[in-house]
Amino acid sequence: MSRLTVHTLDSAPADSRPFVERAIASNGFLPNLIGVLAGAPVALETYLTVSGINARASLSLAEREVVQITAATIHGCEFCVAGHSAIALKKAGFDKTAVIALQNGQPVNDAKLDAVAAFARAVIAQRGAVSDAALREFKTAGYGEQQALEVVLGISLATLCNFANSLAQNSVNPELDAYRPAVLQA
Repeated sequence: MSRLTVHTLDSAPADSRPFVERAIASNGFLPNLIGVLAGAPVALETYLTVSGINARASLSLAEREVVQITAATIHGCEFCVAGHSAIALKKAGFDKTAVIALQNGQPVNDAKLDAVAAFARAVIAQRGAVSDAALREFKTAGYGEQQALEVVLGISLATLCNFANSLAQNSVNPELDAYRPAVLQA
C-alpha cells in the first residue's frame, strides 16, 4: 500500500492525464510509479521527458538498463529493480542469469557491461567525484567522456524514480511481480 496517492487516469490532475494515457498505452497498464508521479504533473513530465532523452543516449539499451538496475539496487528500490529487470529480459537481450547477477551487484561476465555497472556504482558512491582510476577503467573498456556523462544522466533518471518510489512506498505492480529479485531468483 502506497503512502502517497497512486492516481488513476480518472483521478490524476488534468495536467498529468496526457502523460498517464501515454504510460498506459506504452506499458499496457499503469505502473504505480506513474500513478504517484501524476500527483505532481511537472515531476511526471520530467520523468517522461528525461526517459525519452536517456533513450537517445549513445549507450545501448542493455548498457542503460545496467545503469538503471545498478542504481535501483543501490537505492533499495524493488519496484525499479523489477521494472528494469523486465525490460532487460524482454527488450535488452539479457538472460535470467545476467539479470540476477545485476540484481545482486555481481558481474554479468561481459567486460563492457561490467565496466558500466562498476562505473555507475562508483558515480553513486562518490556522488560523481569518482577517482581517476575509476574513470580510466571505464575509458579502458571502450567508453569516452560522452558515455561517462550519459551514465550520470541515467543515474539522475533512476534517482528520481527510486526516490519517488521509496517516498511513496509503492508496491510492485502485479505485472512486474515475476521480476522482483525474490521471485526471479527463486
